[in-house]
Amino acid sequence: MARHFTDGKLVIASHNPGKVREIDDLLRPFGAEVISAGDLGLPEPIEDGETFIANAEIKARAAAEAAGLPALADDSGLVVPALDGQPGIYSARWAGPDKDFGLAMRTVWEKLQNSGAAGPEQQAPAAYFACALSLCWPATAAEAAHLETFEGQVHGHLVWPPRGERGFGYDPMFVPQGFGITFGELEPAAKHAISHRADAFNKLVAACFEAG
Repeated sequence: MARHFTDGKLVIASHNPGKVREIDDLLRPFGAEVISAGDLGLPEPIEDGETFIANAEIKARAAAEAAGLPALADDSGLVVPALDGQPGIYSARWAGPDKDFGLAMRTVWEKLQNSGAAGPEQQAPAAYFACALSLCWPATAAEAAHLETFEGQVHGHLVWPPRGERGFGYDPMFVPQGFGITFGELEPAAKHAISHRADAFNKLVAACFEAG
């Protein structure tokens, strides 16, 4: 049985303002007092896991241990089957040290063109966003650290050029299934309802926040 969150204060283990804002919005109905790892000045751990889950758990453990508080970490990214799953867990790294997601999106599209998967004669390339959310309670004198981790996805296709100023990351080039506009054009509330992060978050809430 999953552990229920009753601690009140929660660290969001991220230095990404867009990601912190989305998770804060999702948590607000549950009355959790949220503070980000960036606001606390916590160091960013080395993300050397080979999956979204592994990296989410690395970040959650590091933040919980450093802050002495429960910590919620997200590891997410864009997965493009025609690029053998790239950029995947390296989605943020494709943006470089300056977090230039305009560059990252151009890189994705250029690689698709070079592979023959994008162009005037091709269908819109399939893609999906994946997310792992890990909630970690820090170790105490009485018990070891405890982790609860959940995954979510949202499927769609890519477009070029990018469209919309909302969202962050690869949102302006991703059109979710059933929609004609990108995540960068969607109202935040509409994105929150269908996103990969929302999918994982709904599972987290059902297990750890809602009364049984």
